Amino acid sequence: MPISVSGRSPATFEIKSATLPLLMLKLKSTDLDALGAELQTYYGDVADFFDNDPIVVDLTEVAADAGSFDFEQLKALLRARKLHPLVVRAGSEAQMAAAAAAGLLPARDLVERQQTTATVEPATPELPPPGALVVDMPLRSGQQIYARGRDLVLRAMVNAGAEVIADGHIHVYAPLRGRAIAGARGWTDARIFALDMEPELVSIAGVYRTSEEPLPDSVWHRTAVVSLESSGDQDQLVFEPLSAR
Repeated sequence: MPISVSGRSPATFEIKSATLPLLMLKLKSTDLDALGAELQTYYGDVADFFDNDPIVVDLTEVAADAGSFDFEQLKALLRARKLHPLVVRAGSEAQMAAAAAAGLLPARDLVERQQTTATVEPATPELPPPGALVVDMPLRSGQQIYARGRDLVLRAMVNAGAEVIADGHIHVYAPLRGRAIAGARGWTDARIFALDMEPELVSIAGVYRTSEEPLPDSVWHRTAVVSLESSGDQDQLVFEPLSAR
């Protein structure tokens, strides 16, 4: 039966399609205790790393896991880090049912609808990135610096126990003895430069290496750069000396 709709626009609301920026958490294990431990290792106690960001949970790599999955625990774990899971995708039938019971929406239909109704929009000019955050003072153990959406330049020592984080590159014109996390929101072209490379941990776009695995002699205690190299399904950190000492 045809339905007649008034041609007058409503005064109190308007419904439009929207494209919203969302982070995606791609789970590689259903061990949530291990996930919590790695989140702590990677992000530490940085209070403002995330800013109540909505997030999609991708279950592609764990869909074949027959074990139970506690989505309430996952929600609590993420919300403690100011991440708000909204939708779940690519899980098994049992996982998607458990996610729905926990109040999470399936993303599959949303993705399909977006693909069938996608329209080409005129390109908008990219704004230049904000200038780098420059820090002149040495960082002591327990101190943390986060350059959100930009590069980080440090002109003094990063001591052991200190942590420096940037969404872009990290430049340390002094010894780097603490933790350095570049490309923190997934930018794989980020680099870490240090005048004296002696880090406790280096990480680019989630791929990290700790001091438990010693750096090559060619870069340890030397001027060096760290980058991320992708080969097939493997991502690895590459360490290169910049000059002889």
